[in-house]
Amino acid sequence: METEKHDWTKFTKRIGINAGISEIYKLISTPDGLESWFLRLAEFTLPGNGVRTGHSGIQKDDSYRWRWYGYSDETTETGKVLEANGADKIKFTFAGECQVTIHAYPHKEVTVVEITQENIPTDEKSKINYYLGCSEGWAFYLTNLKSLLEGGIDLRNRDETIQGVLNS
Repeated sequence: METEKHDWTKFTKRIGINAGISEIYKLISTPDGLESWFLRLAEFTLPGNGVRTGHSGIQKDDSYRWRWYGYSDETTETGKVLEANGADKIKFTFAGECQVTIHAYPHKEVTVVEITQENIPTDEKSKINYYLGCSEGWAFYLTNLKSLLEGGIDLRNRDETIQGVLNS
């Protein structure tokens, strides 16, 4: 019997949330929105070097600098916005050459938020850090987005002295 080969170059995570697409889009496409469920710092620089304000929607070609709760300032991610359609989808570079797409779409009584990370290198370090590690991270942050929208509870670890926990 032939075994299917696992695709280490991409993964997708989805969650159903009882919130509207426009409400979710604001949380995935503005600095203030991203800081409410995902990041400690979400700083976006416009192509002409201006900085986006908190409620200003990100745009294609913006650059970003991100930091997380539970980590020191040395853990900083930088990248570029590849797409922001103003309605239901954003796409950005992440973890080097990876690309992440966040898409919100209706399904019956909920909005499904789907995150796909692709273009993951297939060396052993990348499989561990960017496939397994990021997959676990996105699963938590999707859960946190749902928790915040449906119950108002932010599950993130804000104490950087507590390491190796699921919620940071």
